[in-house]
Amino acid sequence: MSLIVSAFLVLATAGVTLVSSGSPASADPVGDCTATSGAIVAVDFGHWGGSVVRGCDAHPTTGMNLLHNAGFSTTGTVHDGPGFICRIGTDGFHGGDQYPTAAEEGCRTTPLPSAYWSYWIAPLGQDTWTYSPLGALGDVPKDGEVEAWVFGATDVGGTSGQPAFTPDSVRAKNPGGGTPTTTPPTTTPTTSPSGSNPPAAEGAAAGAQWLVKHLTDGDHVHNEAAGEIDYARTVDTAIALAAAGGQDPVLTRIVAFLSAHVTEYAYADGPAVPPRPGAIANLALIAEITGADPKAFGGHNLLTALTDNVCTAAGSLGNCSAAGDFYGAYSPSTDALAVLALARGGVTPPAVSVARVEQMQCTNGGFAGSMILPGERCDSEPGTTGSVIVALARASGADAPSVTKAGAYLLDAQQADGSWIPYEGAPGAETISTAFDTQALTVLGKKDRATAAQNWISGRHTADGGFSTDATATEADLFATTQAVIALSGANLGTLHHDPAATSPPTTPPTTAPPGTSPDLVKGVAYLVAPAQLIDGHYYEAFAGSGFADFGLTIDSAYALAAAGGNDAALAKVVDFIDRQGKDGSGRTVNDWTGIGTAYAGGGSIGKEALLAEATGRDPRKFGGHDLIAALDQAVCAKASGGTDRSCAAAGNYTYATSVFSQSLGIIAQLRAGDKENAATPITYLESLQSAKGAWPSLIPATGDSDVDSTAMAVMALSMVPGDAAANAVAKGIAWIATQQKADGGFPGAAGDSTNSAALAIQALRLGKDSYNTPAADALAFLSQRQNEDGGFDVAAEGQKGSDLRASTQAVGGATGISFGNLLRDLPATSSTPSTSTPATVGTGGNGGADAGGSGDQPSGQGGLASTGLDAQRLTLLTLMLLLTGGGAVVVARRRRSSAEGSHR
Repeated sequence: MSLIVSAFLVLATAGVTLVSSGSPASADPVGDCTATSGAIVAVDFGHWGGSVVRGCDAHPTTGMNLLHNAGFSTTGTVHDGPGFICRIGTDGFHGGDQYPTAAEEGCRTTPLPSAYWSYWIAPLGQDTWTYSPLGALGDVPKDGEVEAWVFGATDVGGTSGQPAFTPDSVRAKNPGGGTPTTTPPTTTPTTSPSGSNPPAAEGAAAGAQWLVKHLTDGDHVHNEAAGEIDYARTVDTAIALAAAGGQDPVLTRIVAFLSAHVTEYAYADGPAVPPRPGAIANLALIAEITGADPKAFGGHNLLTALTDNVCTAAGSLGNCSAAGDFYGAYSPSTDALAVLALARGGVTPPAVSVARVEQMQCTNGGFAGSMILPGERCDSEPGTTGSVIVALARASGADAPSVTKAGAYLLDAQQADGSWIPYEGAPGAETISTAFDTQALTVLGKKDRATAAQNWISGRHTADGGFSTDATATEADLFATTQAVIALSGANLGTLHHDPAATSPPTTPPTTAPPGTSPDLVKGVAYLVAPAQLIDGHYYEAFAGSGFADFGLTIDSAYALAAAGGNDAALAKVVDFIDRQGKDGSGRTVNDWTGIGTAYAGGGSIGKEALLAEATGRDPRKFGGHDLIAALDQAVCAKASGGTDRSCAAAGNYTYATSVFSQSLGIIAQLRAGDKENAATPITYLESLQSAKGAWPSLIPATGDSDVDSTAMAVMALSMVPGDAAANAVAKGIAWIATQQKADGGFPGAAGDSTNSAALAIQALRLGKDSYNTPAADALAFLSQRQNEDGGFDVAAEGQKGSDLRASTQAVGGATGISFGNLLRDLPATSSTPSTSTPATVGTGGNGGADAGGSGDQPSGQGGLASTGLDAQRLTLLTLMLLLTGGGAVVVARRRRSSAEGSHR
């Protein structure tokens, strides 16, 4: 929400001790800065009878470093860590003592907006102060800029409480005197590309994006060399997108295309010839994976097409190697795929067909790469073995003797680097085989081995986002990319299910929106899980190298991943870190952030954590080592606190929940847990904060402002409350939000035309159903314009450009339109055993402050202030590997392989 976006950048990284950053031994004097180089910072100690003290950083990097390099020391809060500046000191005032003193402010929780250090900036050529839309860690001072810190009170929009002195009065001067009168042009910071060896989740998302870019007409793959549609690769692409998630509109279009072209793909040999089994199995699988009916797909019963064409003997039907084969099967993989399609479709595969697949198992446990008969030479191929394991495990069970034996072969054949060679005697490992076998290890529960394989596959990531065929190739290959995406997503064909119509949130605007105006959520998710930002896949740091986890922002990203889908593996890792009380680099856990069990327990923080559990299918009463709902009940204030105790603003307020955002989070968490009785007084208090025009303020106690972000959050909370009173409040709130929309589709926030505000507004507008389709679509278009090439989002339409983590979490989640009251992506339950490991604190951070919008707008959940090549043999053998879904060429010689085989799948 657009709380006071204090340049402090409220970074929710609670700790058990205060953290001070001392001034350097030798700070840059003001003389090292000129009117056009370096940056000046001025700190006003007037509240304690002092004067304005200024300093210089000749080479500014962040607002925080500007302070420190200019000779100031800072202290954060226990709750928020060093990123929230609670005290400032300098040798130039009272010998370096920091203010406010401990007697004035304990710096345990987020200070009240009536007494805190506010942050102001004035770029080169501007002689008026602007309330900083970024935090001290996110702001990048430009040459000639001046910044100011003032203690006292300001309103939520930064329109009062500004410095009493002008920017020009503290600027450095030109050598000849005077200051420049023009502002130099600004440029958008460039972003560095992701590494060449991304983690599984990021690699899968990037690969999915690459696949989308290589579609023709957005719904199929065209083989340029052959001059025809490549149906097999089209199916592979659809399966990969289903595995990765986040591209549901594209997936829907592909499935529709395939449904309309069943005859061209599977019955290409004419009506007098049985259909191609690989093609039929392919189509049945994509139907089953995406929630379609394989018995009525494109006007065909695909399962009957398989069972009606099982060979009774060698040569029967004119194209059979042995009894049990599916007519036209060209490899064991084709037969296995057909068995899998039947098993997934609820049809028991013919016993003779299962037996036929098992007949092609070699004595060492692997499966042959070609259609052999008993007694013939049997050469095991890892890729074939992996695909057969997946099929037989679904049809006969993972403990079937043939599966167990094949699994032992795969484990023995895995290379030290986690890969597999495509065939015995091959000169090197290959991506497709390794991807097939990764699926098999997933089925067999060999997690560590599968992770090693995923790591090897990640190393095949190319600069443009795809995956190469092997370690020697540098260009991306479409088939290798499809299989890499599936493997890196942790999916397998035996269980993968992703129904874009039923289980995934919408990722496109309504039909009234122009095409191409919805944010790319695959890119957005990839940005959020990039290893340079998500430390060890567990948390975001308050700032790079600090070791302080920003628990609030980390939970915001989990909300976004849950809403957008496509990276359940990454999401689960974050959720498990919170659930198991994982420690950040400073030894803090989520409990230090919420303050649960202490006198400083924050109801908003606890509610935010509880909502994380609820949104991912976990039990909030057994999450993070606590009963979070019971803790919320205890955090409901019975009356307003008095004196120096500022824990409760009124009855029904949650303790230390000094924002409407925090209040709403607690209500949503209680209602989702069925705790209606204890949520009653918090609901009443939230309702009392709504103005006559329908809006809610940012802060508690109310300051009289009207805030889009807070109103959106309150609307989401009250939409869960039955009764006409709540319904009317919701309707008024949504109507007011709609009136605030700007001409470009955005909404006002403290940072200006705010990304966070637009994202939250979409979530609220969607609750208004069809009445607000147009403004919601316009807001989506606005978000689309804020997205950068790296997938992240700008803070606002104006001001400094460049992707911001806090804005991106809200944009990704908000763009789906899913209310926090309904958000659910059910993850497997895990143990709540506390983590004993300390995640590495390496990387570049990158979570600069944002307009305090969205669930990330108040990361603490309680504070009132927001943050501020292949040789010929390999080639022919590779083509057989391409037959994950079978072949359709006429089998005369069972060992014959065709380079055109893949196009007949």
